[in-house]
Amino acid sequence: MTQTTKYIFVTGGVTSSLGKGIIAASLAKLLQAQGYRVTIQKLDPYINVDPGTLNPYEHGECYVTEDGAETDLDLGHYERFLNVPTSQANNVTTGKIYQSVIQKERRGEFLGKTVQVVPHITNEIKRRVQILGKSGDYDIVITEIGGTVGDIESLPYIEAVRQLRWDLGENNATVIHLTLVPFLSAAGELKTKPTQHSVKTLMESGVQADILVCRTEHNLPKDLRRKLALFCNVREEAVIQSIDASTIYDVPNLMLEEGLDKVVLKQLNLESSTPDITKWNNFVHRHKNPKTDVTIGLIGKYVELQDSYKSILEAFIHAGAENEVKVNIESIHSEYLNDDNIKLKLGHLDGVLVAPGFGERGIEGKITAVKFVRENNIPFLGICLGMQMAVIEFARHVLGLADANSTEMEATTANPVIDLMEEQKTVIDKGGTMRLGAWSCELKKGSIVHDIYKSDIIKERHRHRYEFNSTYREELEAAGMCATGLNPDTDLVEIIEITEHPWFVGVQYHPEYKSTVANPHPLFVAFVKAALNHKKDQKGVSMAQN
Repeated sequence: MTQTTKYIFVTGGVTSSLGKGIIAASLAKLLQAQGYRVTIQKLDPYINVDPGTLNPYEHGECYVTEDGAETDLDLGHYERFLNVPTSQANNVTTGKIYQSVIQKERRGEFLGKTVQVVPHITNEIKRRVQILGKSGDYDIVITEIGGTVGDIESLPYIEAVRQLRWDLGENNATVIHLTLVPFLSAAGELKTKPTQHSVKTLMESGVQADILVCRTEHNLPKDLRRKLALFCNVREEAVIQSIDASTIYDVPNLMLEEGLDKVVLKQLNLESSTPDITKWNNFVHRHKNPKTDVTIGLIGKYVELQDSYKSILEAFIHAGAENEVKVNIESIHSEYLNDDNIKLKLGHLDGVLVAPGFGERGIEGKITAVKFVRENNIPFLGICLGMQMAVIEFARHVLGLADANSTEMEATTANPVIDLMEEQKTVIDKGGTMRLGAWSCELKKGSIVHDIYKSDIIKERHRHRYEFNSTYREELEAAGMCATGLNPDTDLVEIIEITEHPWFVGVQYHPEYKSTVANPHPLFVAFVKAALNHKKDQKGVSMAQN
């Protein structure tokens, strides 16, 4: 549609977390709905090479792309909104930038020059920003810059933006600045000073904001917008209100009402039309108008921080809308589950998901939970570590291997039903060395998953080191735990089911990463439906007893 790729930079004000990722994704959705090919990338100012080695409490979940990149959770929002896969190029960290520059220096590529932040670090940032734009796949690239203006670690990125605007020329790049307009209840008024100071801080680095997106709890009156436009040197139409929404899925419509897409396209000298977001709005309507509800227990080790399981929570929203059901999530910390309280904690649930994770903390609680749902016919979905806990529980309590375990938890266990992959045994570095990205899986005909996917071969994303130990496969299958999904190249077990249970599925991969508004993940859709059926059955039993 366009000869030259256009660039949009989204920066954040001097206050923390304002939702840059959701604004970027919402804008991208509106541009995509007008026929533009759009992608979004995230620049993260931390020195970790990627978030793969970060504790979820530090940075929320680690999102994995099709090509195996361990990335920021905002890339999950990008994919869920746009239904377009991201890649290694969509997430850049300071760690990656410096690693690349230092490797070039060691190879002598700078011909003996003194390596400095400007121009070498900024040049590398500019190169990374333009990789997607130069691919020929996109008309518009939106770049979200992590952190806030004024942060020491963000300065090289802001400087790179300043240079890129000059390099790219007029009408080829625009800067959106997201700020907070707080409401002081004591004074009963909105205050513009934080936004003014934020814009001033950005200008001190040589970057003039073209568009202001103002996060607010109250509507911005016309005179206040005029004041912001005057003091911040932007056009009045470019002062955009981003009022608090009941769901992130409302934000594209709110930005459409404000005309953000029109202002951006005008800045970039591109044609504007009415976005077709009919399918999006159908989803929002179903999401907001459920016919009934189910309650599902999410059992994990990081439940205090919602962002730790962001993709799982969003996948339940997509699956709930598809089933016209509200999915109520009860977050349950596995560390505090035991035989004494398990019935109280899980007995009322319509379904249970045992979440991914690493390390031995809270493991026995997960195993106790699996045992309870298996014996009480409650629908179960185990993801990654959750699937592994199901295998251990079954081996212990059905096969009678009381010491069955994973070598991740107990290196010397006599019955390692979950074990380290052979190629992982010599790995020393932890970052980017797991089984990552999309792998094929062949489904067994007649299984629950074959009926769900309606396909013989699927591809799903992985992030793990330990695997189902195939030495025990024959014994487990004879007892009723069937391997219904296998990797066709390695014969590794990807999916397990219990044949005598109404709905019991464990998957080694992460289906939540591929769930989007346009394509809710079939496994989550089926799980929510199973939970709904269980609720109906329990209600029928209760009525019969009365």
